[in-house]
Amino acid sequence: MGKWSIGRKPGRALGLLLLVILSFLVLCRLDWYNLLPAWLKQRQSGLQANGQSFMLEDSTFWIFGGSMHYFRVPKEYWRDRLLKMKACGLNTLTTYVPWNLHEPERGKFDFSGNLDLEAFVLMAAEIGLWVILRPGPYICSEIDLGGLPSWLLQDSGMRLRTTYKGFTEAVDLYFDHLMSRVVPLQYKHGGPIIAVQVENEYGSYNRDPAYMPYIKKALEDRGIVELLLTSDNKDGLQKGVMDGVLATINLQSQHELQLLTNFLLSVQRVQPKMVMEYWTGWFDSWGGPHNILDSSEVLKTVSAILDAGSSINLYMFHGGTNFGFINGAMHFHEYKSDVTSYDYDAVLTEAGDYTAKYFKLRGFFGSISGVPLPPQPDLLPKTAYKPLRPNLYLSLWDALQYMEEPVNSEKPVNMENLPINNGNGQSFGYTLYETTISSSGILSGLVRDRGQVFVNTVSVGFLDYERKKIVIPLIQGYTRLRILVENRGRVNYGDNIDDQRKGLIGNIYLNDSPLKKFRIYSLDMKKSFFQRFSIDKWSPIPEVPTFPAFFLGALSISLSPFDTFMKLEGWEKGVVFINGQNLGRYWNIGPQETLYLPGAWLDQGINQVIVFEEKMAGPVIQFTETPHLGRSQYLD
Repeated sequence: MGKWSIGRKPGRALGLLLLVILSFLVLCRLDWYNLLPAWLKQRQSGLQANGQSFMLEDSTFWIFGGSMHYFRVPKEYWRDRLLKMKACGLNTLTTYVPWNLHEPERGKFDFSGNLDLEAFVLMAAEIGLWVILRPGPYICSEIDLGGLPSWLLQDSGMRLRTTYKGFTEAVDLYFDHLMSRVVPLQYKHGGPIIAVQVENEYGSYNRDPAYMPYIKKALEDRGIVELLLTSDNKDGLQKGVMDGVLATINLQSQHELQLLTNFLLSVQRVQPKMVMEYWTGWFDSWGGPHNILDSSEVLKTVSAILDAGSSINLYMFHGGTNFGFINGAMHFHEYKSDVTSYDYDAVLTEAGDYTAKYFKLRGFFGSISGVPLPPQPDLLPKTAYKPLRPNLYLSLWDALQYMEEPVNSEKPVNMENLPINNGNGQSFGYTLYETTISSSGILSGLVRDRGQVFVNTVSVGFLDYERKKIVIPLIQGYTRLRILVENRGRVNYGDNIDDQRKGLIGNIYLNDSPLKKFRIYSLDMKKSFFQRFSIDKWSPIPEVPTFPAFFLGALSISLSPFDTFMKLEGWEKGVVFINGQNLGRYWNIGPQETLYLPGAWLDQGINQVIVFEEKMAGPVIQFTETPHLGRSQYLD
């Protein structure tokens, strides 16, 4: 049958035209306002800046906010944490949106399970919380590459957070998808989102004056109609202010409050004041102290912020956990990666328990709320399971035969540019580089972030930011050289985010001659990675294991599972997986000494426990009811 055309069906075309005209006339006569539901009729203005006050419709509105990131908290516990937020006297939830987790491969989106942003926002609304959304695309947040996908770095000329074409094309496609989910959740569409943040602390980066206007337009063109905000700390506020967007500030001390509010007054005159991030604590780095901010100091500063006529958001109200390999890093004078726990010394602990800060702030917000606060939810129970002794073992060298075929390359290839994962490279985990050498000497090269060097299966040391050379001992004949490189976390804040490629960067040299002919294994340790290791591949643990190695054990639970903390005393450095869930990294240099294990991820019956250990295994895995966060340091 040929194509239908007006010429062939004149009667049908005329009928359609008359139907359109009639529909238009009917629409013009109807009073559509009276057909709207009552809850939508009252939503005309949204959150507005009116002089020095926020207004929500016709009423003055104070934002009492708290930050919690859905991707750092098991979905089964979202409601518990949000109810505790409401019971503390807060009225607004703020959350970041991590692009790297939602688009792990270019054009492939994941908003399922723990990444179900819409379910999280709607749950907040159900509990009675408004929402301020911080969709980036860059979010900082102590997450790998500030939430930007690592596949962006496949482009050797990439300039992140600028109007570089390769970056904006990727942002446009991501925002096309993300905003189709976000737009219906806005206040004026009946949802809880009352404001949206434009990027994050861009004044501290400030590489491209066209970039922030581009992000603002990208949001508005896709249907964002609520109040737009920027957010900057003392280093970036001066360069972070932009026309048509309300500037907010990030700080921790009362001294900063005075300086920053005075500056805002000078540049945007009489506008509502908002501390978008009042830092209730701070994050920890491996090898450093556990940071603590005194609860009395927190109460004083929160009180001072409100006395200054400013709204506030507590960053963090509940920090949660950097499950998997998602933690970020800092690299100013030296490289420091963030620990697995994102406890942050926040208002709720990593496991959602109350703190002295919670009780003091609940009393404070309760005293100014004018209505009784909801009751505090009960704490989730904790337990200490019996110590677990792993009984099976698989050395990394034996495991290689069961992995996907390695990449063969004349030269080393960094993680991001490996031709794997449908052309998207490797984002997280470890990469193993193998080649053959026939002499001893000095091995040198750029390794990001930490490379354990092996001659055959014998470890001879490490290469990292500080140690760029290592002695390869005298050998006879042809020998296999192996370098196991770990991405410990890409930098999430600072000027060097364009330089965050991981693995071997460029050539690796033996006695100043570049090595060639590499076999490269991707050890991303996703769930599919372990499915290759069926039970018949494992062996009883030998008296002297060969490392690195995987250790397998079973945690038996007879009753309903509870939250617990794993303590790997006697183990050195590695990663733990429970029922396929990556709990994150452990490392005996501290300060973190335990890993949070949510009861929601355990089953009644047998639970599979796999530990990947790089250097030294302890006899058992212990469990405790309370976390151990090592030596503490009070924040100034």
